[in-house]
This record gives sequence, C-alpha cells and structure tokens, in this order.
Amino acid sequence: MAYIDYYQVLGVDKTASQDDIKKAFRKLARKYHPDLNPNDSSAKDKFQAINEANEVLSDPEKRKKYDEYGEHWKHADEFEAQKRARQEAGAGRFSGFGSGSGAGYGTDGSSYWYSSDGQEFSGHGGGFSDFFESMFGNRGRGGTNAGFRGQDYHADLNLSLRDAAQTHKQVLTVNGKNVRITIPAGVANGQVIKLKGYGGEGVNGGPAGDLYITFVIADDPVFKRLGDDLYVDVPIDLYTAILGGDQLVDTLDGKVKLKVKPETQNGTKARLKGKGFPVYKKEGQFGDLIVTYSVKLPTNLTEEQKELFRKLQSMN
Repeated sequence: MAYIDYYQVLGVDKTASQDDIKKAFRKLARKYHPDLNPNDSSAKDKFQAINEANEVLSDPEKRKKYDEYGEHWKHADEFEAQKRARQEAGAGRFSGFGSGSGAGYGTDGSSYWYSSDGQEFSGHGGGFSDFFESMFGNRGRGGTNAGFRGQDYHADLNLSLRDAAQTHKQVLTVNGKNVRITIPAGVANGQVIKLKGYGGEGVNGGPAGDLYITFVIADDPVFKRLGDDLYVDVPIDLYTAILGGDQLVDTLDGKVKLKVKPETQNGTKARLKGKGFPVYKKEGQFGDLIVTYSVKLPTNLTEEQKELFRKLQSMN
C-alpha cells in the first residue's frame, strides 16, 4: 500500500496546532462527506483518508508516534519493546542474528544490519515493512503472523434539537457500508458513542477498529437546552402582565396554555415540570421547561391612550 502523508491529506504543516488540525478536518469532512457527494465515487475514498488522518494527528500520542515512525506508527510500541529487549540483552545485539550483529534504523525510516563495532555492512531496502515483518510477523520457520488491530475512525453526526429529543433510526455510510443505528432520545451535544468493529480493517487477520460518532446538535431557534432542562422566552403584552390572563407557550410536544398572574413583572419565570428534554436512556423521564416572560411595551400610542397613562401616573 502506498504511503499516505497525513499532514498532506489535511493540508496542514507538520507544525500545525491541534486547533489548526481540527479546523482543517471539519472543513474537508463537510466537503467530501459521501452523503453530500452521491455522484462522486472518489469522495468516499477522500473522506476515509481525511478521517484516518484526523484520527492520528488529533491524538497527541498517536501523532508523536506517526512523526517518528511514519506509516508504521501503529507498531511503535512493539518496536520500542523489541529495542528495549535488545538493549537489556546487550547493546547492539538482536536475537537471532548472532552475537556480532544487530538491527538499526535511520532517521528516514530505512533499516539496516550492522556489525558489532557499529559499522553498517548491509542495507535493508525493504525499510520498516520488512523489518517489522521479521520482528513481529514470522516467529521462525513455520511461525504464525501477528495480527494488528485496525484504526479507529471518528465522525460527526449533525442533529437538530428536536431530532435529539426523539429515539429514531439513521443510516450512515461508513467505509462503503451502510450502517443502521438507533439514536436514543436525550443524546447531548458532544456526546460520543462507539460502534465496535466499524473502523479500519485489521492487519494480518487482526480485529477491525471501532467507529466513534460525536453528536453535534445545532442551536434551536425557540429553545435553549441546559442539561435536561429547556428554556424558552415568551413575550406577553403589557395588559396581560398587569391584569393577568392566558398565554400559549411552545413545548416540544405542542402548545400549552399558562395562566399569567396579575402584575407579572418582566423577567418572571415559570417552571413546567416534565416538559423539558428527555433524560438519556431513562424511559419516561424528562427535565423541566423554564418559561421567562418578556413584557412588551405598547408602541404608536394615540394621544387618548397616552392621556390614560398620564392619569394612571398621577394617581400614584
């Protein structure tokens, strides 16, 4: 498989900050998402490459391994373990190659054999691929190949507030496959769920990675959500605020009629129990709806109306 430069995939420098990487990923993910490019067969591959690059570069530990080992970053821990074992057994020695030789690697990712005095005597053109195969793939003649777990994938799933308030099914396209998932009511913005086995394919028969989905819930034009509670601003006219009356209020499941008390002040709050957001994975449980009254002052008053207000003012 050809080497893929993750920095080049995301269009960022090797010195890019985590914020730069996040911005580049979101921009490209929106551009090449398969659902937005149904007639572009290459979009799926580009989207997969973008996810793969972000999965590595957005994780400081994985990024450090990638910067050091390139395409073989997933085997960094095994390589370091073998290197420590060689050091413990004796500097410059590698089990299986005799007491006078060992294995080394260059800063460009190439590997080579060297003699006991540290001089290189035979280049190993296969690079890390052959080197790692000799270390982890074959355990002597007739040995078994070691399997490595596939990469984890990460993706955002955009929902409206009202979608997130209802349990529903949704079909995602992941690595060319349609995955049908059930989204429970009450998911939170930024919440992550894992789909086991829907990540990258394993190596040498190893298990597939996982898919991590982050829910991105857009702001709602009516309600503001804080935890399981919803907040809504309700304008009432001056006459209702002073004299009291009925007021229709929006909820997630329709309108309800509230009794406004006489002399209600601007900013007064009313709490509707159980009319808020559903509690995640707790059937039948809901937060509250907090209503804030906003008193509207009348405009374009006639002289007669103004005179009535003057009379009221003089009576105080």
